[in-house]
Parts: sequence; C-alpha cells; structure tokens
Amino acid sequence: MKTALAKPRTYVPENMVISWDNLKPLFKELLEREIKNISALEKWMKDRNELEAVLQEDKAWRYIHMTCHTNNEEYVSSFQYFATEIDPKIAPINNELDKKLIEHELTKQLDEETYFIYLRKVRNALTLFREENIPLFTEIELKQQAYQTAIGNLMVHINGKEYTVQQATARLLEPDRSVRETAWHAIASARLEQKDIFEQIFSELLPLRHQVALNAGFDNFRDYMFAAMGRFDYNVSDCEAFHQAVAEHVVPILKEWTNERRADLNIRKLQPWDMQVNPKGLPPLKPFENDNQLIDSTEMALSNLNPYLGHCISTMRKNNLFDVGSRKGKAPGGYNYPLYESGAPFIFMNATGTMRDVTTMVHEAGHAVHTFLSSDLMLNEFKDVPSEVAELASMSMELISMDQWHHFLSDPKDLARAKKEQLEQALGALPWIATIDKFQHWLYTNPMHSIEERSEAWVAIFREFGSGFADWSDHTEAEKYIWHKQIHIYEVPFYYIEYGFAQLGAISVWKNFKKSPDRALSAYLSALKLGYTKTIGEIYKAAGISFDFSADYVAGLAQFTKEEANKF
Repeated sequence: MKTALAKPRTYVPENMVISWDNLKPLFKELLEREIKNISALEKWMKDRNELEAVLQEDKAWRYIHMTCHTNNEEYVSSFQYFATEIDPKIAPINNELDKKLIEHELTKQLDEETYFIYLRKVRNALTLFREENIPLFTEIELKQQAYQTAIGNLMVHINGKEYTVQQATARLLEPDRSVRETAWHAIASARLEQKDIFEQIFSELLPLRHQVALNAGFDNFRDYMFAAMGRFDYNVSDCEAFHQAVAEHVVPILKEWTNERRADLNIRKLQPWDMQVNPKGLPPLKPFENDNQLIDSTEMALSNLNPYLGHCISTMRKNNLFDVGSRKGKAPGGYNYPLYESGAPFIFMNATGTMRDVTTMVHEAGHAVHTFLSSDLMLNEFKDVPSEVAELASMSMELISMDQWHHFLSDPKDLARAKKEQLEQALGALPWIATIDKFQHWLYTNPMHSIEERSEAWVAIFREFGSGFADWSDHTEAEKYIWHKQIHIYEVPFYYIEYGFAQLGAISVWKNFKKSPDRALSAYLSALKLGYTKTIGEIYKAAGISFDFSADYVAGLAQFTKEEANKF
C-alpha cells in the first residue's frame, strides 16, 4: 500500500503484491548486476533504495493497521506474515548486497562528504550481521507484538464504566482528590492483574536478546545495542554521567517544586494521584473538544509559526495520515511512522482531550516535519536519522510551538498555566528518562537475574531519581511493576536516553528562539533538512546548539528552565 503522494516507480513494478515470489527476482537482479562505472553504481544504489522504500512502507502500513486495531486478527496476521515470511528472507540478502557495495572497487571513488555516514553505517551492519540471529529477530518481533496486544486490550473499570488506560489517566487531572484516587487505584489494579503476563513476555525477550548479543561477539545486549544503534558519538560512560548529572542538578529542583505542590494542595504526603493535578486546584485545561479540532488547531498554530509547517499537517490530513483518538483495542502511546515511498508520515496517538495531548501532537508533528524535510534525500539511509536527532526535532517543536498555543487556549491565564506546566514537564521528564535508561543498563548486564531481583533493581533505581516525587510507601506492589507501562523497554530497547539528550538540545533551541525566533527557527529547519548526512554533533551545530550532556551543561539548562517556569 502507498499513498497518492508516492512518486512513480522506476525499478519496482507498480502495484506489485508483496510476496517472496515477487521480491526474489528483484533481489537476485541487484545481486548479479554488473557495475562498470560510478553512474552505474549510483543507479544500483537508487534501485536498491526504491525496493527498500517499497518494503518499508508496506511493513509500515501493516504495523499501523495492527496498532490501530490490536484485536483485528487479519491485521495481526498480516504483520506477522511480514515478520515471519519476508523479513527473515531479506536479511541475509541485504547482507550480501551490503558486501557487494563495500567490496566493490568503485565504492572508494564515491564522494566522501556525501556518503561517509551511510558507508559507515553499512560497514557497521556487516560487522554485526550473524545469520543465526535472523530467527531470533523473528521470535523477538512476535513477542513484542504480544506485548502490543496485551497492553492495547488493557481496560480500566471505574464506577461500573469501562475506560482505556489513557481515558482513565485523564481523570488524574481532576481537582476532586477522591476522583483521582479512584482512577489511580483502578489503573494500578488493571496493570497488576496483568503483571504476570507482562513479566512473562519480558522474561522471554531477555534471553533471546542476550543470545543475539553473544552470537555477535558481545558480552551483553547493552554493548551490542550501542553498536547496533550506531552510537558513534557517545558511549556507556557518557550515559552514566548523564544519569549522575540529572540526579545532582535536576532532581533537587523538582523536589523544590514538589514541596511547593504539597503546600499548595495542603497535603502532608503527596500520593501518586496528586502529581498531575493543578496544584492550585484548577480544573483540567480543555484545549480541544474532538479529534478534528485537535488537528485543526495544530495546523493553524504551526502555519502561524511557519507556513511550511502548517502545509505538512494539511498534506497529512488530506491523505488520511492521522489516527489520534483513544479507544478500546488500540495500542497505547503515540508515534510518527515515516513512509519512505510516499515521503510523508503517519501520526498515531491516544488523545482524550487534555493539554498533554496537545504536547503529544506537536511532538509528533515535529517528527512529521522532519520526515517531509528529508524526503527528497537520495537514499533512505540518509533519512533514517538517529534517535538523538529525531527527538531533537520533536521535542524542540514542543517548546517553540508554545508561541502559538493561543490557538488551543484563548484565555491568557490558561495559556500561561499551560506554558508553565510544559516547562515543568520538560525538566520533570529527565529523571524518568534517566531511570528507564539506567534500569535497562542493569537488565542487560545482569541477564540471569530473577523476577524478584528485577523488581528490587527497578525500585532502587526509581527511588534514586525521586520515585516520581510521590510517597509510594502504601503502594509498594504497584511501584515494583510501574515500568511495565514503558513500551520502549519491550519494543525498542535502549531507545530512551535519546529523549534526555534531545530534551537538553530542545531547551537550547528554545533558548535561542526566545532571543531571535526567525533565526532559531531557520537553523532548526536547516538542521532537519540534513537528515543523517552529517554526524550528530554537526547536525546539532547546524541547529545552533551543542551536542552536550555534561554536568555543567545540564546544570545550566536546568537552572534556565526553572527560572523561565517560575516567571508564570
């Protein structure tokens, strides 16, 4: 499946049905084609690129349909077919194609500036490839899909009514404390009822991932993933330094805000259901009434920021590239899925009418704009940006879009409140990011741990970073398993610290934006246009900021954010 935005194909037959019988001749031709000069080599690369784009988009739609309807057996089977019948056959052939490229004598004549990042990535993939890992990847993907189904079908019952987790979570914003407490306990109970399922899924994923690492010559899955994710610009020690910097320079600020919250709410001990409500007792902000209004307001806000940004949202709307509402049978969370053949993305989220939904929408819109800006780059690998860059695009959009939030909130007091809460959340996210990342380091460097040891490690790390700044003494069972809600641990391991690095970058982008909006926005868009044709440091530099997560840098940005939030 492809959208009307897709350009005509020049190598893959139009409307080709994706089956191995149809794909095999194309891969065979690429493997056997004789390449006599540079132009022929680049033509070969483009043809391979087109085939990869077709396959990427086909799998994307299977994933999108499955996550939009986790209880639809046809969609689940369609995704599983690709995972079990297509991906395993493609993997070894792609490895041979990579070898053909790297070993060809003409590859040395390719322009170094244009192809350095791409060829570095290909060489890295060749180093990591092991044929024995192919069936393991298939098994891992199916177990990840089992998590999607389990979490997507999780429902919460409150006063005889059924809610999705997202709908129930919205009740944690209510000023009435009894409403919040009831909702929190209902959500916690629903999760705890399924804890054995979630634990079992992870317990099955853990040895599979560890074996993948051993097969590739690594001691543990963490070290394997650092290589597999192409983390050329930082290492494990840098992540550990980030954890420490957050604990030392961010947690104390959040504790100050927590004390203020406790005083405002006039509560001796803040419970987990007291952490999202407005501390002044104000009702939840209502930035939109329905899904269409959320998209409408986003388009207007981004159009006023820059007409091109609004055009991206308009194009997606016209091509039905949104599914934003929460409902039963829909996977949790939100994502922007690039469609490489169409040059556009699909935005998926679970809106329930809260201000947090606005933040999610503009976050995913940042990813979407990134997709559009990089869509004309020659190769898919030029568009496949590392997460540290992808999340810079999205998290910066959260902050710079605040200038246009009056399209969601017309009351100046509501607008000021929303901005204050956004800045508090920007800083408040860092301890959770550090918690999740440090926990994953522990999980995979201690692969033989028991479930009980896993719970103990989680609680210790969770408490190191403030435990969400609530009192969990009466909720120790829920505390042990709260990590089950973090989809990244199950589906995209180690993809999380990028949010922390990107949040620091986003605050820096916004700091520049406050001084010179046009200049900062221009630099931001210029950086996104680069895709992944430069190093992470070079892309951040193009955005007018530094790729830095040292203690001094974290401390400075944390203090700046605190001062800005306290102005409201």
